[in-house]
Parts: sequence; structure tokens; C-alpha cells
Amino acid sequence: MATNISEQPAKASGTYRIGGDVTVNRLGYGAMQITGPGVWGDPKDPAEAVRVLRRAVELGVTFIDTADSYGPFVSELLIREALHPYADDLVIATKAGLTRSGPGDWRPVGRPEYLRQQCELSLRHLGLDTIPLYQLHRIDAKVPLADQLGELALLRQEGKIRHIGLSEVSVAQIEESRGITTIASVQNLYNLANRSAEDVLEYCERNDLAFIPWFPIATGELARPGGPLDAISTAHGASPAQLALAWLLRRSPVMLPIPGTSSVAHLEENVSAADVRLTDDEFESLAKAS
Repeated sequence: MATNISEQPAKASGTYRIGGDVTVNRLGYGAMQITGPGVWGDPKDPAEAVRVLRRAVELGVTFIDTADSYGPFVSELLIREALHPYADDLVIATKAGLTRSGPGDWRPVGRPEYLRQQCELSLRHLGLDTIPLYQLHRIDAKVPLADQLGELALLRQEGKIRHIGLSEVSVAQIEESRGITTIASVQNLYNLANRSAEDVLEYCERNDLAFIPWFPIATGELARPGGPLDAISTAHGASPAQLALAWLLRRSPVMLPIPGTSSVAHLEENVSAADVRLTDDEFESLAKAS
């Protein structure tokens, strides 16, 4: 029996084809918060983390974003425990290029041999033969970019990854990267309250690259009582976080928000944002307010 959108609200966000051939529902799930404090070690409640992942898929999420450094590897292993064998339409993206030496500590390493090692480990930990989207988590300034992306291109030729993505990059870095190999996506900090990556988003729109905003539900001062989100929240019966996600989904057809959470209740609230429809005036007033 077919499942309708009300049962799987993520479907209401519409679809996007990463790299032109990997179709996902646009509202996804970011799996960073299912680890321990400081994105380090196991979560306090591993069983709840598994429930969150399974519930995300039940709600129509077909795009899950993680990284080898989340835990490290804790997030990837939980994804495998919860969801393997994977549904045919489930797309799991992961990343490499940031090492961990403790809670809250992140250091770029882009040596080709390291990126290859991490890809092989992610394949094993996730239980995949091919990673649909493999992202360079950070460009390592100590290693030529051609060496970093060249290794990812080799892994793609070997069938170990399907598409290559970037994270926290400028327009100039995207253009340099596209001169080395084909790029399918960009993941930068972007939300209603912080649109410093607007030029990167516009570049992605012009070139049909997926734009994956991390930290997507930040609202800052916009959510204060009497603030720009307050009246609209009341009108829609929606939380400020839901409105922030609805605004992102409307902002661009290449936008793939990945709100993360370690709670099933919060997950359900986030995914329900796909059903929120802002009017033209509401969309514009929020854009101007931020």
C-alpha cells in the first residue's frame, strides 16, 4: 500500500538529484548529534540514537549526512546498526579530512593516503560497496588541493565513491576544485540568521550543485518574543526552528537542509517543517530581517 505525504512529511520538501543521478528528498538528516558530548565517543543513549535513525527513514528522509570524524566513526556504525541493509532509495553521504584528538578538537588532514584509508574504513563501517556522496570535510592548506581531490577522483574511478563534495569552501575554491575533478555538492554553514555563504549558495544555484547547509535551524535574535519569527510562528502554529527550515527549503531548489538531533520528538518536529508553506510576504520579511 502506498504511503502518503502526511505519513512521510519529508516527501513534501520535494526532490533533488545530486550529481544529476542520485535522487533524494530535500529535507534530510545530519547524524553528528547521535554521538557523545563534543561529538566524541558513544551517545548517552545508543538505543535512542538507533530509534532516531529508523524514525527518520519512516518519516520519508532519504538523505543522511555523516562523517568519519563524528565519534570518530560512532555515527557511521550507528547508521549501519540501525538501517543496514539499506532501503534502495536511502542515500548516505559521509566525509573525510578532519582528524580528532579529543572532544571538540578538529584538525584538517588531507594527505592522499589518509583520505584513502578513511574512505576504506567508512565503506567497512557503513557496510557499503560505494559511497553515494563523499565529501572533503576541509581543505588541508598543507597539501596541494590537486593531490587531495585527485585521490578522491581515483577512488571514484575505482567505484568506491559515486560523487565528490566539498565542505566550508569559497567560490574561488569551488572553481579551483572543478578544474581538478567533477564536484556534485557543497556543504557550508548557512541558516536564516547567518547567510555569510550567500555567494556560495548563488554559485551552486547557477551551476546546479547541491548546497547542504549545516547548522540549518539557528534563528538567533530572530526568534525573540516580538521578533520577526514570533508572529509568523503564531500564524502557522509552527516553531521558529520549523520556520527556519521552511525558509531554507523555499530559498533555493538546490538546498538540502540536514537538521540533526538525538531525540525522536525533535526529529519529528524538524521533519514536519517540510509541510510549512510561507507566503511571499513572510519569506521576504524573514529574508530582510536577517
